[in-house]
Amino acid sequence: MDLSFEQGPIRPPSEARSLLIRATRNCPWNKCAFCHTYRGTKFSLRDPAEIKEDIRKAGRIADELKELSWRYGEGGQITGRVVNHIYGQRAIYNDGFRSVAAWLYFGGESVFLQDANSLIMKTDVLIDILTFIRERFPEVKRITTYGRSHTAARKSVDELVSLHKAGLSRIHSGLESGCDAVLDFMRKGATAADHIKGGQRIVEAGISLCEYVMPGLGGIRWTKEHADDTARVINAIDPDFVRLRSLHVVRGTELYEMMQRGEFEPLGDEAILREIRQFIERLDGIGTTLVSDHILNLLEELEGRPSEDKPKLLATIDRYFSLPEQERIIYRLGRRMGLFRRLDDLSNQETYLKLKGIVDRYAGEEPGRMERDLAEAMQNYI
Repeated sequence: MDLSFEQGPIRPPSEARSLLIRATRNCPWNKCAFCHTYRGTKFSLRDPAEIKEDIRKAGRIADELKELSWRYGEGGQITGRVVNHIYGQRAIYNDGFRSVAAWLYFGGESVFLQDANSLIMKTDVLIDILTFIRERFPEVKRITTYGRSHTAARKSVDELVSLHKAGLSRIHSGLESGCDAVLDFMRKGATAADHIKGGQRIVEAGISLCEYVMPGLGGIRWTKEHADDTARVINAIDPDFVRLRSLHVVRGTELYEMMQRGEFEPLGDEAILREIRQFIERLDGIGTTLVSDHILNLLEELEGRPSEDKPKLLATIDRYFSLPEQERIIYRLGRRMGLFRRLDDLSNQETYLKLKGIVDRYAGEEPGRMERDLAEAMQNYI
């Protein structure tokens, strides 16, 4: 029996331990200038019967893995030994087995519905899928999905409440910016008013909301407006989380082509960090938790609730800018090489001296060589 099931290309980093169930294919908007994920693809709603069959297959895989665990003397638990067996036998076990094995190893308590905007499904159909997941996997504690604010704004609060009762725990939404000029330029297909309306409805319905903000998206032209207006929109929504995803212009996107034509001037690392500081300064009166959990962000340690931790968050940024120029360059290099996660990592003398040697060698190269190489390295993180 074929136990393979369909999975989409992406999920939020915070859903790394979730079982991925593909409810829709690709993105219904698919016009954002900065995004290449679904470029050249067509959006489609999956047949609910197909989705349910994938859920059944994931369930059968889970049952087989538990039987395997018993044979290995692991008492039905999906331990490291079981996972290593599955991953070590790629000719026998497909991606579905590997995905379910990893999911169960990490607790098997969360499910993420793919792709880019499964909230666009008819409410009654989505409720049916949520209910089916909970029936097949009663141990699941949270089900999450991506959802565009424009789509959420078209759902009534009552519909969203019904989805929450059916098991939808959290919606991840790409706000990106609260500046209408930036949103229009980037072909986002949503306005600041859409962001606020959709976000407020999700919050009112009791569904946890995680908004993604993209520092640097306004480029040099709109950096101030981008920071100020985005903070204004976040203040109006008061989501549970704001996750920072600093812009890096990716080859193969419309924005890259616009940049090549001189229509968009990107900000550098430090200018983006100053923009983040301005954004944080203007967050006010909300319970939101700020998270900087992505390699593209220069300071990963920026995490906390601005209502309580704003002085600490701003002090962390100020600490970076207080460093001598060469130490800032060394930190940036270490960060882009994946060696540094916090400013305190500069105190690792062995790593510091290796990076300093690289920086010193760049000093003898042509001007701008290091910046070009850093930008090239960042392409690997998209």
